[in-house]
Formats: sequence, structure tokens, C-alpha cells
Amino acid sequence: MNSIEFIGVTKTYGDTIIINDLDLAIRKGERMILLGPSGCGKSTLLRLISGLETVSSGQLLLNGEVVNEVDSGDRSIAMVFQNYALFPHMTVKENIGYGLRINKVPRSQALKQIGDAIEILGLEGLEERLPKDLSGGQRQRVALARGVVKRADFFLLDEPLSNLDAQLRGQARKELVNIHELYGQTFVYVTHDQIEAMTIGDRIALLNEGVLQMLDTPHNVYHRPANIFTAKFIGSPSMNIMEVALEGIHLKLGSEAIPLPEDWQAQLKGYPHSKIKMGIRPEDVRLTKKAGNAAVPITIKYVEDYGNRVGYYFDVEAEMIGIIAEKRYQKGEQVYWRLTPQKWHFFDSKTNRSLGYPVTWKERS
Repeated sequence: MNSIEFIGVTKTYGDTIIINDLDLAIRKGERMILLGPSGCGKSTLLRLISGLETVSSGQLLLNGEVVNEVDSGDRSIAMVFQNYALFPHMTVKENIGYGLRINKVPRSQALKQIGDAIEILGLEGLEERLPKDLSGGQRQRVALARGVVKRADFFLLDEPLSNLDAQLRGQARKELVNIHELYGQTFVYVTHDQIEAMTIGDRIALLNEGVLQMLDTPHNVYHRPANIFTAKFIGSPSMNIMEVALEGIHLKLGSEAIPLPEDWQAQLKGYPHSKIKMGIRPEDVRLTKKAGNAAVPITIKYVEDYGNRVGYYFDVEAEMIGIIAEKRYQKGEQVYWRLTPQKWHFFDSKTNRSLGYPVTWKERS
């Protein structure tokens, strides 16, 4: 079974903990995204899987077998690095086929696999060029082709698209998904790019300081974040977070007391603190000129025009931003923030962990 499992894995360098007691199971044939800020340990996880680094404690299993002491060359791994790692004296075709030659794959089979990889990655006509004669994007595609041609059980990618321009990156994302659907390998993909994570991944493992913050589908990571770190890391601009007062069946926002709907009353029943952290994504902020129930008066203090949408900044307990499709208001204008309960998120004021969601909210999302 092509699966990867970390059981209580810790990786240290001296007294520095890089990965801290990680439990993570990657399913056969899925596209798992390792996402997080720089230094969170995601590339270290790839190096542990590949055998380029050793586990300090715990167990790493591939296909159900412990591989802590298994050499890198015996793990059926193909890996694509961010820095290409191409042989400068070899042509494109030779670079792509190098692993097949080392593993003594029959020539006819190797040529077929090399040709398939060249076609998939759009490298036709470049077969006899050296890396120095290629653009950065072309070199990256050669590196991807070298990984694809091996057809290993596990395909590890360490920020493989980071050196491509925006247009090529979009095309390459689609090609990677097509490659996966063609060969069905278990993908483990490291990135700090949210768009890549959301569009490529079957599931996302979000890391921070070597600790797993959340493991779930892109939809749930975005719409039902496990904690404030997840809520703020995913999404651009990030989720608005404010600390508000919880007074019985009301939320106190500024001078306004907003009634809690019954489903949220049930969800928050028994919450022990008078302060609670509330989150709402900028695109879920609804601004209007009309007063009414669950509407908080606000003053626009700054406007950002993004071309296809507009950001409005205002203050309610903390600085907030609302994103809408068109420019309607001006700096200094007084309007109303109309709260929509099905778009609320609540987090514990002490632990920053999510307090969950009513069933009715899940149905509406």
C-alpha cells in the first residue's frame, strides 16, 4: 500500500526542535499539501520521507513498513527540488533519463517514458539543449519531468513552482494534477503558496513551528479553521479577528448588543469566559447604507481598489477589512456592517482553538 505515516516523529538539530511529536497519515494516491510559513518544518518532512534526513525519535512508515533505517535509494521516491538540481553537462533528454539509466531500465522502455514526460511537460524541441540554454521555467519543467519519468510510488515536490512566473505557475498547477491523475502516485507537495495548496491538494497539513495545526480538505481548512493561526494564515486578506464580550444571548460589539441566533446559543452554551474571539473573512463582511437588526454603525477609514474588488477598512474592537465587488463608499463615509451569523467563527479566548459550528451553519456553507 502506497502510504506514508508519521508516528510520534520528532526531528531535532542539537537542542532545536524542528518537528515536534508529529502524527500524520498520508493516504495512498492522494495529493497531500504541506503548508506553512518559512521555517515551520515542511521541507524537513520531505527530507525525512526521502531518507535525506534521519528521524530523531518516533517511527516513519512507508507502505506500512518502518523505514527509519532504510537508505534513500531503496524507498521508491522521486523528488523535485526548488533549485532544479540539474546536471549542467547533460542535455534535457539525458537529465530526464538519468535515473532510468542508473536503474538499468531497458532502453526501449526508458525512451518511451522519457518521451511521455517530455510531451506532458511541453518540452518538445528542447531535448538536446543544456540547462544553461534554458529559461528558469524550462529548467523547472525538466526537473518535474525527471521526477515524473521515474514513476516511483512516492512523488515529493519541494516548492517546485516557486521560480515560475504567474502565468506559467497556473499552467503548471494544472499539469501537476493531470500527472497525478495519470499515474496515481502519492504526492507530497511543499508550498507556502495558498493558491497552490487550495487548488492542487486533496488535503492540507498546515504546520507552524514544527507542530501540526490542522489536517483537512482545502474546503474545511478555509471554511472551518481549527484555530486562529489557521484562520489567519489561509486567505488573503486574512480573516478579521476581534475579541468581543459574550453577555448571555448577546454579543457586544462596540456600543451594539447583537442577539445570538438560537443555533449559536446552543453551540456556545456553557462557554466559561466573558470574552470570546470572533472571526469573519473579509469577503463575508456585508456593508450597507441601511440600519437594521444585527447592524453595527462604522466609519470607512481607508479604501483599497484592487481592480476587480474593493477593500474597506474600519474599526470595531479591532481594525477590520471588508471586501466587496464594486466601489460604493468613500473614506470618512458612515455606513453599517450587517452581520451574517452563518459566516461567523468563534475561538476560545485562551487557547485560540475553534469552538465549532452549528449544524445549520454547515448546511448553509
